[in-house]
Amino acid sequence: MAYFLKSAFVLSTSVLLLTGCNDSSSSTSATAEDSTARTSTTATAEAEWIPLFDGTSLAGWKVNEHPATFTVEDGSIVAHGERAHLFYDGPVMDHTFKNFELKAEVMTTPGSNSGVYFHTQYQDEGWPSNGYEVQVNNSHPDPRRTASLYAIDDVAEPASPDNQWFTLYIKVDGTHIVTEVDGKPMVDYTQPDSVDTTTGRGLAQGTFALQGHDPESKVYFRSVMVRPLP
Repeated sequence: MAYFLKSAFVLSTSVLLLTGCNDSSSSTSATAEDSTARTSTTATAEAEWIPLFDGTSLAGWKVNEHPATFTVEDGSIVAHGERAHLFYDGPVMDHTFKNFELKAEVMTTPGSNSGVYFHTQYQDEGWPSNGYEVQVNNSHPDPRRTASLYAIDDVAEPASPDNQWFTLYIKVDGTHIVTEVDGKPMVDYTQPDSVDTTTGRGLAQGTFALQGHDPESKVYFRSVMVRPLP
């Protein structure tokens, strides 16, 4: 009887030890899997930002009116010259975007004016007639400042000084438009149902364009990236 009890005790202890080891192994494995999943999710989120500008050329872009207005200098697109617009015409989303996040590093020089258009279409000349413009202007006489949704929801005060890089962010999701400068909210606008989008103005879908405003304006753009949204 004593021998039986001793054997039963040893067997029971062994089972408990094995169970504990398995639980510990499972916990460690689950923790590792969770960590891997979090890392993978973070990496995927970062990878979703797609460059539209390669930093060395205007490949994937199409300029109208005065091609000399846009050049590439030290990894930046420079808008400086007669009125012209540089339209994204590359392969990303077949240059047709509806819902998206766009970000670009921008630097203005004193007295300069520019802009970023979205939901627009290429045209040979003139100010783009489709889509919306997000203003780039920290000291030009036009009172509409950087991140304004031009003539729709305007910003009165500059969010960044001239000769300093800042990040301009634009998000469109359905009828909702948000702009930010260096993470600071600037515009939060919802397009009303009454807007007649058949005229080309308003939200639909389209490409992006950078504005060369006038010979006195000089504005730099770099790290132009998009993240398409569902």
